[in-house]
Amino acid sequence: MTVATQIEVLDLRHFSARQLRPLLEAEARLWENRLRWDYRSSTELLLQYLDSRILPGFVALDHGRICGYTFCVYEGQKAVVGDAYAVTKDGASNLAVTQLLLRHLLELVENSPNVDRVESQLLLYDTGALEEAFLEAGFMQHLRLFMECDLAQRPAAVELKELPPGLEVVSWSSSYYQAAAELIHDAYAGHIDARINDQYCSLHGSLRFLHNIVRFPGCGVFDPNQSWLLVDRNRNMLAGMLLCSRVAPDVAHITQLCVRSTARGLGLGQMLLAHSMTQLDRAGFAAITLTVTESNRPAVTLYEASGFHVRYRFDAMVLDRSTKPR
Repeated sequence: MTVATQIEVLDLRHFSARQLRPLLEAEARLWENRLRWDYRSSTELLLQYLDSRILPGFVALDHGRICGYTFCVYEGQKAVVGDAYAVTKDGASNLAVTQLLLRHLLELVENSPNVDRVESQLLLYDTGALEEAFLEAGFMQHLRLFMECDLAQRPAAVELKELPPGLEVVSWSSSYYQAAAELIHDAYAGHIDARINDQYCSLHGSLRFLHNIVRFPGCGVFDPNQSWLLVDRNRNMLAGMLLCSRVAPDVAHITQLCVRSTARGLGLGQMLLAHSMTQLDRAGFAAITLTVTESNRPAVTLYEASGFHVRYRFDAMVLDRSTKPR
């Protein structure tokens, strides 16, 4: 795949939010059409960061016209690809320009001091669409699913008639912040998703993951009224949790569904999901979406049985050099 020679790639920090706004607004429209997400709050937050001129990344110009951008963020010894998007005049070179931008970005992060790990999940792109740039750089590819359920057409909710003694479903409260992070860390020990997102591998990382979901609009605006905790009163801990964000006025997105390792096999995940869907339906939501790793068959089976279908597949890409000599 070649890119026309007129494409020029420059440092993202040379450009203002005003210059990049039309491109980001075009991308927001794609988020709405493809994922049913209102991405405007994320766009505005990103524009604030762009005006601070601190984000590492690149901009593509076609005869002087901005046609694409990419950026990453650093988290300690890890870099996370934040986004990559391009729109060319004819549309035929969109992916080629995006690949070009990614190659520049990956070269930057791979040569950044003390960066041992790079992660990427670009939801707008079908699996394989951008794999070339990542695979050339030695990334491991994990197939993920974007799933959706029309709440009006879901199968009859299957809820447990009685919870095990001592368990109670309550709505989200910030007083459970630490306990929720501990639950996430426990639930993903040895899990495939911990290879995709290393925040699951430590309590500190789980706290950061939770903070990002609750405080920032990257996965929608967190909705505490539609997020549920399964409290084990006997053990004074959380047995399970479902966190939900609003990604459009009538569309919700499940950002986290997990059950403590010692509480599995009781149908608690199914109960939490059914409870959530019932409450969302009553609150006037039309649809609910989520993402899941395809090889996580128990989760995929649960979602399919609950009325979710696969909208499309996308890639999670990971480069981990932490165990290799530098």
